[in-house]
Amino acid sequence: MLKRLCLAHALLFAAVASADEPVRLYMPDAPPLAMNHYAGGHGMVGDVVLAALARIGELSHIVAEPWPRAQVSVARGSDMLIIPLSRTPEREELYTWITPIMKLERAFFTLDGPVQSFAEARQRYRRIGVGMGTAQVGILQREGFSDEQIVQLKLGENPAHLLVLGRIDAWFTGVPEALYIWEGSEYRKRNLRSSPPLTSTDIYLGCSRQCDAQLVERLRTAIKELELDGVSLRLRQAYLPLQPDP
Repeated sequence: MLKRLCLAHALLFAAVASADEPVRLYMPDAPPLAMNHYAGGHGMVGDVVLAALARIGELSHIVAEPWPRAQVSVARGSDMLIIPLSRTPEREELYTWITPIMKLERAFFTLDGPVQSFAEARQRYRRIGVGMGTAQVGILQREGFSDEQIVQLKLGENPAHLLVLGRIDAWFTGVPEALYIWEGSEYRKRNLRSSPPLTSTDIYLGCSRQCDAQLVERLRTAIKELELDGVSLRLRQAYLPLQPDP
């Protein structure tokens, strides 16, 4: 079903594309939210945004840069799109916030008994793995975690492997990401434990601070229509894994 939807989007996209230069869409390989090298689709956020671009007849050029660099490129540029971008206090003035795509809950993942709060995690964990340049870094800093406790993992580092080896005590990330990566790892038969979701942010389609107002409004309208039609929900649900043990 997902492949048929993606093919339909691609055909629609080709049929209505304008002669204008493609819109640059910065998107890291961050499954299942965004995916650059997967034949079945581009992730929970990526598929929705590409469907919206197809709906308004805009060609897109996907740019895959390391996530910290991508954020700087878009913030300093003009008319560049970026996903999946959490709306946080640190980022508020750097981008044009077009529209939220989904809400992302975050939790601590471990192989032993889960914590129930940030306060408990501060006392219990010495090394917490988080993605470099992600909103998780700022969240933990605002919650009082020290720089020594926050281990920023580069794109390509395997947090599941580091967790099993004991090189990190816990992994703090979005719930869909943790479950997707764990289910695809060699450790999937082991019991991954999760805290309750302790915080959440809206995941946005963002644009450069200097962004064409008509493009912003057209995309905002297209994504709203996809949500009302139920298309966005179906695209996101295609990537949802099983839930972890509490």
